[in-house]
Amino acid sequence: MTNERLSFKEMCARFDVTPRTLRHYEYIELLAPEREGRSRFYGPRDIARMTLILRGRRFGFSLEEIRQWLELREERGTQEQLRVAIDAAARQMDLLKEQREELDVTIQDLEALYQEMSRILAKS
Repeated sequence: MTNERLSFKEMCARFDVTPRTLRHYEYIELLAPEREGRSRFYGPRDIARMTLILRGRRFGFSLEEIRQWLELREERGTQEQLRVAIDAAARQMDLLKEQREELDVTIQDLEALYQEMSRILAKS
């Protein structure tokens, strides 16, 4: 890890998040920036955690699940964290595949309805 430190504004820009989001992650103790007066600085640990938080959110995991993984890593190490994450990823992939199948059916139904309404409108 590098000794990189980001200010609050830099952290928001780096991860393309709003100040409100960043403050929320601090409030729920996913991030713990260093404080110097009223300024906050995020070190390598927070930068790595933010990367994992956003990746987890992108894949549809809850903040509570992400918190548990982050805590697990600190308490039991990377191997245990990976075991738990692999199980969660398998479940999430199954869920996403199921949702995709449902979306495919919905899109087909909507396309059929669209075609039918277009034909009716063309006849009138």
